Amino acid sequence: MAVALVTGGNRGIGRAISAALARQGHEVVIGARDPAAGRAAADEIGCRSVVLDLERPQELSEAVAEAGEVSILVNNAGLLRKVPMLEDPKGFAAAMQVMVRGPYELIRLTAPGMAARGRGRIVNLSSGYGSFARGLRGPGAYGVAKAALNALTLALSQQLPATIKINAMDPGWVRTRMGGPDASSSPEESAETAVWLATLPEDGPTGGFFRRRERVGW
Repeated sequence: MAVALVTGGNRGIGRAISAALARQGHEVVIGARDPAAGRAAADEIGCRSVVLDLERPQELSEAVAEAGEVSILVNNAGLLRKVPMLEDPKGFAAAMQVMVRGPYELIRLTAPGMAARGRGRIVNLSSGYGSFARGLRGPGAYGVAKAALNALTLALSQQLPATIKINAMDPGWVRTRMGGPDASSSPEESAETAVWLATLPEDGPTGGFFRRRERVGW
């Protein structure tokens, strides 16, 4: 089975995705910026972990090399700050680094190997907050970064070889540290669409934005 690298895989939706992929028999590698948290989650799931901090781009190539021959990349890690963008330039830069530049760098590092092996699946965890169709209403720079991640998904789907499928998804409002306890969906429910996209058959879609396995508007 494929090596699957899941960023932010030590908690929330990322952990649920990691556990589900591991149950399917994939060799899962959790990417976590906190080494202890990554190891603890990996031990419980029965997988591996690597130190991966998207705000330290100079270290990403080492993390990818340690992960191995990645054929499934799930760009799940994110951050949300509610300070208005024009009052928070550092927050804007961090949002773009973690949710756009970081995923771009990980795709750039893993896509050549996927192409050489003839198979790759890339899943970008986006949000309805990043949807123009839904008004781009996310707080702070969050929605802007997710909209940029959507644009990256669509653009790369036109440039990557047909053997690599890349899609984005809206997990909805999820009961995580970010979403809060009153959210409507569990991490496991939201992870189901990510796992589906991560394991698409050869005739599956690419360059789409999905929620609950249904294509939605950008």
